[in-house]
Amino acid sequence: MQANFSVEDSVSNLWDKLDGWLDAIILKLPNFIMAILVMFLFYFIARGIRKLLKRTILKKIGQVSIQEIIAKVVFVVILLIGFFIALGVLDLDKVLTSILAGAGVVGLAIGLALQGTLSNTFGGLILSFMPQLKINDFITADGISGFVTEISLRNIILRKPDNNMVVIPNSKFIDGSFTNYSLNDRNRIFVNCGVGYESDLQMVEDLTVKIIGETFKQNDGEQVEFFFTEFGDSSINFMVRFWADCINSKQEHAARHKAIKLIKSHFDQKDINIPFPIRTLDFGKNNLTVHTEKQ
Repeated sequence: MQANFSVEDSVSNLWDKLDGWLDAIILKLPNFIMAILVMFLFYFIARGIRKLLKRTILKKIGQVSIQEIIAKVVFVVILLIGFFIALGVLDLDKVLTSILAGAGVVGLAIGLALQGTLSNTFGGLILSFMPQLKINDFITADGISGFVTEISLRNIILRKPDNNMVVIPNSKFIDGSFTNYSLNDRNRIFVNCGVGYESDLQMVEDLTVKIIGETFKQNDGEQVEFFFTEFGDSSINFMVRFWADCINSKQEHAARHKAIKLIKSHFDQKDINIPFPIRTLDFGKNNLTVHTEKQ
């Protein structure tokens, strides 16, 4: 048996439902306004605490990246507390339980779909707490050299000596190796050169060690080291290495630049020859003929 459809009854039921919703909204309006005020209040509290932490406690942490991450985590946690309190004001405690249960399922799905992104995020956390890497350090990673300008939860940004920025994903950076030139205040500089076969090798060694040692101060446990390395085509080659204050490539180039000028100047004074390859073009009996348009 089919029930007769009545438009009037349907419209009446719809109005009754809307009237019930309107009554519920009016009754919950103070709670709704209070919940909004709670969220605004906790937002400003979170901002204030974040600024206070940066000015006081976080200043004691040397790495800027760690300061930023801790400040962001504190900010999000305070906002979440305010969100839970707002739900309680709206009498939505049961809804909160459902949200948390659904968030677990959604989080699992998102985690599987965004494995690369999550890998970068955890890589950013690892890099932020890594003592071997700080902001403004000069490093070389994956063949790229530059100053560390930012360590975020997604990538690390390097400023190259030519002022171009390079963005490296954290997961790629973590899986590879890098060289940090800023960890030590002093590094060893290598200079290669060669002298003529007619040179007094002992005098060359003594002179080089003397002038380098007088110009670049060597601390305890450090010394200027000199080694002849090979019989070259036109010279006997040697290598001298010494310690100098340098924490980036510019200072390393400057120290090597100074050492090369120093060696050249003193070798010229002592008439020590620094030979260079000479190539002679022998045309033999062949004559070079130039043809013009008239010819």
